Amino acid sequence: MARYTGAVCRLCRREGQKLYLKGERCYTDKCSIGRRAYAPGQHGQGRKKVSEYGLQLRAKQATRRYYGVLESQFRHYYDLASKREGKVGEQLLVVLETRLDNVVYRLGFANSRPEARQLVVHNHFSVNGKKVNIPSYLVKPGEVISINEKSRQSEKIKSILEANASRPTPKWLDVNRESLEGKVISYPTREDIDLPVEETLIVELYSKL
Repeated sequence: MARYTGAVCRLCRREGQKLYLKGERCYTDKCSIGRRAYAPGQHGQGRKKVSEYGLQLRAKQATRRYYGVLESQFRHYYDLASKREGKVGEQLLVVLETRLDNVVYRLGFANSRPEARQLVVHNHFSVNGKKVNIPSYLVKPGEVISINEKSRQSEKIKSILEANASRPTPKWLDVNRESLEGKVISYPTREDIDLPVEETLIVELYSKL
């Protein structure tokens, strides 16, 4: 299973914005964007005029990195979204939002999407009572995501739940913090997705390829 293994703070600096890939650290003074708000590399501080293609590419790369998806999989999601009814860009975001690792993060069962991915891979969650360790699993309305019984005794899981006890839950999800379960009520709408994503630029980019 391919995934990015480099320094994630470099990704935030390259995009010039917080991608919230390191959980609590992103909200502290240790965040790399606050300390070095320029692109990594020896030419990172140079002024560069960004072309139309450059803007489209950066929009795509930032979205990819928000959700921790590699290029080939992102293109697959775009093709999947293009076959659905509605605006392609919005449908692409719906597909990305309904990945299991993202849903786990949205429910407050992880501090960040990378951490959610790791927890899913390590068999900490079930969907409708069946263990699922595939982060890219696409959840559907009506499905219930729960923390496995054995995992509930983990000190790490307990600390995560405590840290995120007051985190707001998107309205397309419902979480029960007593039973440690979350339910997908519906597919998210564009208004439910709070990321600064410019999906129209992504559509413009792929329409040229």
